Amino acid sequence: MKLLDLHNFSRLLRTCCNIQQGKQLHLFLFKSGLLQSLSSSLFIGNCLLQMYAKCGHLNDAHRLFDEMPYRNCFSWNSLIEAYLKSGTNKDISLQLFNSIPHKNEFSWNSIISSYAKSGDLHVARELFNKMPVKNGITWNSMINGYARIGCHEEALNLFKSLNNLDCPSLKDDTFILATVIRICANLAASDHGKQIHTRLIINNVDFDPVMVSSLVNMYAKCGDLDSASHFLNSFQEKPDGFSLSALISGYAKCGRLIDARKFFDNSSGDNCNIVLWNSMIAGYVDNNQGVEAINLFNKMRTYGIREDPSTLASVLTACASLGIVINGKQIHGHGLKLGFIHELIISSVVIDMYSKCGSPNDACRFFEELENYDTILLNSMINLYSNYRRVEDARRIFEMMPSRSLITWNSMIVGYSQNGCAIEALNLFCHMHRLDLRMDKVSIASVISSCASTCALRLGEQIFALATVIGLESDQIISTSLIDLYSKCGYIEDGRRLFDEMIKSDEVPWNSMLMGYSTNGYGTEALKLFEEMRNAGVAPNNITFTGVFSACDHCGLVEEGRRWFDSMKEEFNIEPGIEHFSCMIDMFSRAGYLEEAVNLIDQMPFEADASMWSSVLRGCMADGNEALAMKIAERIIELNPKSSSVYVQLASIHATSGDWERSAQVRRTMRDRRIQKSPGQSWVDN
Repeated sequence: MKLLDLHNFSRLLRTCCNIQQGKQLHLFLFKSGLLQSLSSSLFIGNCLLQMYAKCGHLNDAHRLFDEMPYRNCFSWNSLIEAYLKSGTNKDISLQLFNSIPHKNEFSWNSIISSYAKSGDLHVARELFNKMPVKNGITWNSMINGYARIGCHEEALNLFKSLNNLDCPSLKDDTFILATVIRICANLAASDHGKQIHTRLIINNVDFDPVMVSSLVNMYAKCGDLDSASHFLNSFQEKPDGFSLSALISGYAKCGRLIDARKFFDNSSGDNCNIVLWNSMIAGYVDNNQGVEAINLFNKMRTYGIREDPSTLASVLTACASLGIVINGKQIHGHGLKLGFIHELIISSVVIDMYSKCGSPNDACRFFEELENYDTILLNSMINLYSNYRRVEDARRIFEMMPSRSLITWNSMIVGYSQNGCAIEALNLFCHMHRLDLRMDKVSIASVISSCASTCALRLGEQIFALATVIGLESDQIISTSLIDLYSKCGYIEDGRRLFDEMIKSDEVPWNSMLMGYSTNGYGTEALKLFEEMRNAGVAPNNITFTGVFSACDHCGLVEEGRRWFDSMKEEFNIEPGIEHFSCMIDMFSRAGYLEEAVNLIDQMPFEADASMWSSVLRGCMADGNEALAMKIAERIIELNPKSSSVYVQLASIHATSGDWERSAQVRRTMRDRRIQKSPGQSWVDN
């Protein structure tokens, strides 16, 4: 057959995307004898191999490979590459690689880069060490592979070993250096980054756009924004959008939004690309300036610049931070028109937006419309269901997941713990432990909190022992959970000893110890701790004041409680929440200030619930104010007709006043409505 016919057939095979047509061509070539011909079999056989690989028919490709009378390195590489790209049967690709009689650079690079990209660095490193002559692609694949899985130190060590080789071309490979600069950025290792920058200048290496943006990003992430700006301004030509974007993002992450916006405004006229707009919008979102982010997005649209999925993700996050569900729905609809909404990253943000805007039903409806999920999206649904007390739905999502990350397990354990399902949280943690899965501070802190809610002191201490084994005993979150455990089990001195020994980086440990003192009746100690907290320069938050008011409540320190309630807003700019009003009402009621308690209920910007009125009722009972007690009891029954305690108290009020008939009537009403008095229980370990 003519050479022209061979090239025609090869062109047909390379462009063929239909397996049936490909097989027909295969059959024709076989019958024509071209697959058996010494001059053409290798060329046609390789073309057929590529066709089967492109169509995803690996079995047919492998069968053809086995039947080929002649093979060269291209044949081996084509079949290996097909298996590697399929993402399955990596063992077969490795077996084929080991069987190649003469391996070339492409063979080595394909197998090493594939294993490095998939995160199997152990196999990749073994192959890398065996490769006789390594080129820039090989080194970059390995360094990039370590960086991708977070092994930045190992990546830098590998780069250092490259520097020890007598190979200048590899040392100045811009792709390798750009990768190492990115690693320095992630490690905030500005000294290493500056050394590489110096080497580039000394060796007169050309600064291409990738290298420029990498260096700007490195300086920005290391917080050296002046160097980043100076470097970018040192070029006569205008910087590209990626470099400017890196600088804008750097300023935004340091909270210097005015400088970020100045660079954006100066560059947006000449560089009207979406990358710049995305970096500025994301900068506003990261700094909790959702309104500015939405305004900039609207301005971008008036300029006719088309948004991409990253833009919508940032704007949806802005809507979530503002709690504006109407705007969120509008962006949702806009993304639907653009065809972006079913991309996994957008789907996760939409669910998060609806959840934070208090629209769980909208989030669930959107989730049911989705066809594709990933682990991140399903984790969002577990958190959503848990936040709205739908733990059974959260567990259903957990069970349906084909693969679960550590975040998945943590989300489910936290969901159980926050919803009062302590036993379920402990069981899931034990199951996780039996599977020998990796645990972190979130897993252990959450399950210690579950032990605290059930007062399971011994089990909590055993779990803390596990934290010690894996090196997390000094973690603040875990130590704080242990303080909470000791406090709820009544071991307040052990909690204080741990508190004094630990490093306290924020208000959370202080709040835990403060609440421990308050709930155990150590009001004076709680107020002293609050004084220590302020002297240490730690700013109190709403939880802190809940502990302070609870301490004043249990110790009858009315004037102290009133003073801190007034200064809460005036001095600390914290609006009192319903829990603060509840503590104050209970404090006034216990101390006999019933009129002030009722006045506070009338003045607060919340609807009083049955528990608040119950506090006043207990105060009336202690103070002997029967007239007010009966009015309040009737009010509580309206709010919570199934509460047994209020019926018992109302019957007691009537009996105390000598009205035995009305007392008996209340008892009969309880029986008629099948309301039973709940017996007391204790969870504390013996």
